[in-house]
Amino acid sequence: MEFLGVEGESEKLKAIFLPSITKSHLVPLVDIARIFAMHGVDVTIITTPANIAIFQSSIDRDASRGSSIRTHPVKLLHVAGVPEGVETINFSVAGDIAIKLLEALGKTLQTQFPQLFHQFKPDFIVSDMFHTWSVDAAAEFGIPRLIYVGSTFFAHCVMDSLERFEPHKKVDSEDQSFLIPGLPYNLEMTSSQIPERFKTPTDYSYVMKRVKESEKRSYGSLFKSFYAFEGPYEELYKTIMGTKSWNVGPISSWVNQDASDKSARGHGKEVEEGWLSWLDSKQKGSVVYVCFGSMKNNFSGTQIAEIAHGLEDCGHDFMWVVGEIDEGQSRALVEEFEKRVEASKKGYLIWGWAPQLRILEHPAVGGMVTHCGMNTVMETVDAGLPMVTWPLYAEQFFNERLLVDVLKIAVAVGAKECKDWADFGNEIVGREKITKAIGLLMGGGEECEEVRRRVKALSEEAKKAIQIGGSSYNNLKDVIQEMKSLKLEKLNSKVEEPVA
Repeated sequence: MEFLGVEGESEKLKAIFLPSITKSHLVPLVDIARIFAMHGVDVTIITTPANIAIFQSSIDRDASRGSSIRTHPVKLLHVAGVPEGVETINFSVAGDIAIKLLEALGKTLQTQFPQLFHQFKPDFIVSDMFHTWSVDAAAEFGIPRLIYVGSTFFAHCVMDSLERFEPHKKVDSEDQSFLIPGLPYNLEMTSSQIPERFKTPTDYSYVMKRVKESEKRSYGSLFKSFYAFEGPYEELYKTIMGTKSWNVGPISSWVNQDASDKSARGHGKEVEEGWLSWLDSKQKGSVVYVCFGSMKNNFSGTQIAEIAHGLEDCGHDFMWVVGEIDEGQSRALVEEFEKRVEASKKGYLIWGWAPQLRILEHPAVGGMVTHCGMNTVMETVDAGLPMVTWPLYAEQFFNERLLVDVLKIAVAVGAKECKDWADFGNEIVGREKITKAIGLLMGGGEECEEVRRRVKALSEEAKKAIQIGGSSYNNLKDVIQEMKSLKLEKLNSKVEEPVA
């Protein structure tokens, strides 16, 4: 039977997006929401006021351009053990408080969801992976739930293998290599490079178990990657999970199309552009960009000193995002270092947040030192730049294996220990390793040039993926069409219900 509903009732597909409260998850899910809005979906993003402030300017710009998109603030319920006013997870938030903060946001949204559902009347929801409660809420209100899954298909395939086969428990030491079974590529790692939750049950182990269970019960999952980047692992992941999944990336370049978008993304406002004039003074491809993510810098004073010496000794111009460094000896060391490299014009330091999208696209930048967080990896690949990989925590060592061993678009600095996300432990990567890795990346030899050719080719594929007819573009259209079809089926079933 054809749809016989009221004219106009099905014209606008409506969605609620529920991001998490750490920037590494918040920013990409907001970008995905903006992409959906760009393609005709009516979007409402719901989170706390402090987190909305991070991206509100982007939403305002999108709305002024004609997208049907808005934010809706919710006041975070107080939970014992969570300090008043803390709404965002970063390195200054201890691990146990971070889990409580996630639970607090979950309880806040879960309690208010019936009211939010009736207010915004969504046809589907897109939820961050940590909002496991939302799969039940979606089922209760008869709408599909899509889950945003951070990281890569590759990393999740590796994690599934560790959970099922436990190869790390069959070696004699933390430093002995073992093969990850069940992958298209023969991948070796050591036990010291995998997160603690795979070796010993932790609170986070339980959180991730619930995440995986909720994903299997969802309508499907969304990733920020693209097919040419990890296609075989995308197919493997779909087989492992038995659910639908779509790559809709690279997302940052798809939605952040001008300087104002790129400058304020993940920060809420544009920043002063002293960095730009410094880069403008440098030759094409001569600068190595160094950044370890959006979280607070938890390196020890000794490690910070080794980074500084390694950059000064590498023989290349550099831009280092030092982030936040506590007052004391470490800060004094970096301030003195900044004066020295500013005088020599060899280096430029950025304290706090950096407009990374604009920096990466600048012609003077020739490569990046990265912690292997997937937001940064995708942005760097999209920009066509090779990387020095320096993984720190979570799934970052898995991402390193994809970049170095499988795709061969990066050089490893030689980090050996997966840290706790809030404590970088005792391992020190020395200045010699840092200098050597940057030299391999920026030196211009045959190996370096081959790495650059591969990443440039991937960059072209990334740009094709989001163009009309590209893999990610088609995936997005498919998701939207499926959501429309489900909405029409629901409306048709109501029309066909017999009158009592």
